[in-house]
Amino acid sequence: MRILVVGKGGREHALVRALSESPESPEIFCFPGSDAIFQIAKSVPADGLESLVDWMAQNSIDLCVAGEESYLVKNEGLANLCKKAGIPCWGPPKESAQLEASKEFAKEFLLRNQIPTARAVTTSTMEEAVTAIAGEYPTVLKFDGLAAGKGVAVCPDEASAYEFLNEVFTHQRFGPGRVLVEQCLTGPEVSIFAAIIDDQYLIFTPARDYKRALDGDLGPNTGGMGAVASRQLISAELLAQIEKEIVQPTVSGLCSEGLPYRGFLYFGLMLTPDGPKVIEYNCRFGDPECQAVMPLVKGDLAGFCLAGAKGELKPDLISFDDGWSVCVILASHGYPESSRSGDVISGLESPGDHRIYHAGTKLAEDGSWQTNGGRVLAIVSQGQDRQSAVASAHAATDLVSFPGQQRRRDIGILNFD
Repeated sequence: MRILVVGKGGREHALVRALSESPESPEIFCFPGSDAIFQIAKSVPADGLESLVDWMAQNSIDLCVAGEESYLVKNEGLANLCKKAGIPCWGPPKESAQLEASKEFAKEFLLRNQIPTARAVTTSTMEEAVTAIAGEYPTVLKFDGLAAGKGVAVCPDEASAYEFLNEVFTHQRFGPGRVLVEQCLTGPEVSIFAAIIDDQYLIFTPARDYKRALDGDLGPNTGGMGAVASRQLISAELLAQIEKEIVQPTVSGLCSEGLPYRGFLYFGLMLTPDGPKVIEYNCRFGDPECQAVMPLVKGDLAGFCLAGAKGELKPDLISFDDGWSVCVILASHGYPESSRSGDVISGLESPGDHRIYHAGTKLAEDGSWQTNGGRVLAIVSQGQDRQSAVASAHAATDLVSFPGQQRRRDIGILNFD
């Protein structure tokens, strides 16, 4: 089996490794990839989506796996181009990927299908947004488009709201787009992942990520500073409620609205006093949740995704470890406002029962690994109970270092103890 994974970050490194460990030992390729990914996968001589799909067709690729969200909605769309070329793609077509690409599209879909979510108003100017907020704080502001995980702001006061709105409307940090002014929900968050194949689905291991930069959930929002994953994270009763009220109606809504879907769908949920509600959809695995979840997936992930891309759900091909997985992110100096590259990383060869996924690194000419982005590494450990997984993950993270590194030391601890 020949598989191509699209993306370049820590999530894709985790997917590439998990797919490569499938029983058939598939041949893995990646685009655009990274130095670390190319330790496992082979690079592809392409310079864009069209040339990539042409290369896949010419090189008998059996399966394309979408990792990074932007390719699903870029130009004609990755899955759409794969379909034209007759290549099975594990990832939704462009029209369905609007669930992530447009917050407005997702909100209207949720409301049409009576799926629990927060109240929201779509605004086109700063003046409209300020009017919609109406002095009610905290409020949630969401840029209506892809923003690499940075397009959402939870604003406790007027000053923070104006700062975000200025970034969007005045400076157009994310490009042109509108803003959703949304009711601020309260409660713990949980990430639910489902493999969706037309009108069927399989729920993967639930996870929870830590978005704030500093311990105690303080500091600015980031793309994620760590995550925990376990079948024990929420009760079986709560998972059944989420499936009945959110997952099933989402799958039914996709089918009834003629939105084809074969791939992973992420449900970002808030467990409010009124029950679970959808904060957002992502049309791929979360990052860094993927790095925490993938080590808990056992069996033939490659075969599962290939069958799914062809329209067949085969849950017997995979199983899920009942233990815990904890992922700790090491970020570079200045993150999330900026990042620093070129700092030498030490300790990557430290022995231990843990996994290291590269997100923002490069291999220097002298053979050393250096920082090359905001989130640099994800260090992941498992355990049969949360405490042992937490201890192992943080001990493993202590072994790795580089100048200016940032990390949180309460991953897997905060909101539990």
